[in-house]
Amino acid sequence: MRNFILLLLLFVGTTSVAQSELLAKNYFDKGAYEKAISLYEKLYKESPHKTAFLDNLVESYQQLEQFDKAEKALIEKLEGRRFQPQYYINLGYNYALQNQDSLAQINYKQALEEINIKPNYATIIAKRFEDYSLLDEAILAFEKGMELNPNLNANMQLARIYGEQGKIELMFTKYIDLIETRPNYKSIAQRNFSLYVTEDPQNEANGILRRILLKKLQENPDVLYNELLSWLFIQQKDFKKAFTQEKAIYKRTEEDLGGISDLALIALADRDYENAAAIINFVIENSATPEAQLQGYQYLMKIKLATAKEEDYPEIESQFQQLLTQYGSGSKTYLLQIDYNHFLAFQAKKSETAIENLKALANEKLSAYQEARVKMELADILVFEEKFNRALIYYTQIQKKIQSDVLAQEARFKVARTSYFKGDFVWAKTQLDVLRKSASQLIANDAIELSLMIHDNTQEDSLHTALKKYATADLLALQNKDKQAIDVLSEILTNHKGEKIEDEALLKQGGLYEKIGDTKKAEANYLKLIDLFKEDILADDAYFRLANLYEYELQDPIKAKEYYEQIIFNFEDSIYFIEARKKYRMLRGDAIE
Repeated sequence: MRNFILLLLLFVGTTSVAQSELLAKNYFDKGAYEKAISLYEKLYKESPHKTAFLDNLVESYQQLEQFDKAEKALIEKLEGRRFQPQYYINLGYNYALQNQDSLAQINYKQALEEINIKPNYATIIAKRFEDYSLLDEAILAFEKGMELNPNLNANMQLARIYGEQGKIELMFTKYIDLIETRPNYKSIAQRNFSLYVTEDPQNEANGILRRILLKKLQENPDVLYNELLSWLFIQQKDFKKAFTQEKAIYKRTEEDLGGISDLALIALADRDYENAAAIINFVIENSATPEAQLQGYQYLMKIKLATAKEEDYPEIESQFQQLLTQYGSGSKTYLLQIDYNHFLAFQAKKSETAIENLKALANEKLSAYQEARVKMELADILVFEEKFNRALIYYTQIQKKIQSDVLAQEARFKVARTSYFKGDFVWAKTQLDVLRKSASQLIANDAIELSLMIHDNTQEDSLHTALKKYATADLLALQNKDKQAIDVLSEILTNHKGEKIEDEALLKQGGLYEKIGDTKKAEANYLKLIDLFKEDILADDAYFRLANLYEYELQDPIKAKEYYEQIIFNFEDSIYFIEARKKYRMLRGDAIE
């Protein structure tokens, strides 16, 4: 019983201290410094080892200009049993608040002097200088610590401080010093570089980083500097110069072609087809395996398809056939065959041939995933040909074949979309609502978008007249019948003015006008959408597309900047926010701070 009472008293005492600590912090955070002091004086007396109590007590004294009490507490701490030299900085700052700068400097110098006695103090002293924004002193503390303690690497901290001071060259240098000895920090350094580096090669930070790296490379031909130069040129979208660096890395290391292959894909995604083709050809020439060469040829064919005109189609078809003759038509080339048959159906207008080819391929000895990919392409072509029921069979087979894969979710989405094309909006929405909750983010977003559109346009119109027309236009766009799709959308905009479908029709038609090169009509559509539906869910889409149109097609950077700015200030939750901010800053020509 006695032990129980002792434990109970101990528990009550501990709880009381914890409550006092929380109450003191609450007073401190709210600026009720007198109340905070009354509690912190007691707490610090009872637990002098807890520096947080002293720190908040001293700051509370200072807020009430009770500098003598703060000084007394700090001197007692410095003279106490557990010596903590960072409190010389607190004491110096206390003198600085009273404009006693000479006394402040004496204490700052004493803190730095303690590093000479014990170099391990460097980090804690430097951080305390940072706490008071004494950045020059923090730099001295870190540098002195590194000089006296070879095991201390404070280059990251120094780089961050130089960045705060706007000393960009020193910041870059320190990050490079860091990754010279700790290569695993390279991605962190690059992430910080990207705060200053832009797409513009004339940007000051770009020039500074380039000069540092070139000088380093001349002094010591380490591939690290080639890697960083390649990264810089990729940010500038100068893939030719990045390729030069990647080739240098490959020749020096004689390792795999991974870096060069990645660069090819980046250039391809950025639609720099000329440089992408040159990089891919290098990969093909230097690949050690037929599989790697085949993948290279596949990417070359993608480039040819992206840049082809109708008169080029016979030659492209012949090239596909030559590759299939060379590498075979079994499971090893199934991706190439998918691309070939996609081309036949969607561009060369040979859908029946493509369908038969894919049916035959589906019967080859393929893995479950490979078979699903083939059937997905087959179903997509059947939708293209408006053979919806047959397409639905294949989409359903995919869902059953690879239930846990993202491809199964994509198939389910396409079941819903096909039902939407058929005009079965209720069933389509049922499928979409399931996907909204369980699918991957990308598919869930597509599902939400289509589900909301169906919901919005089936509430007031029981016959779904406008939505049926919009679904027809959607299908025509999928079939690359752009002008017919534009005409159907024009009919919607004429006959269903003021209905909820109007904003969707304006945005869709604007995108199609861009596709056929009629930028003026695209501009008019986006401007009208913004005028009529400024608060609508699609408004940020219109602002972003319009900004892109002015930047790239209409060559009007002033207007582009204006519309990117609208997204930054009025659509903070938009998926375009980060890209819009980046573009805005680049067009504004932000200087390095």
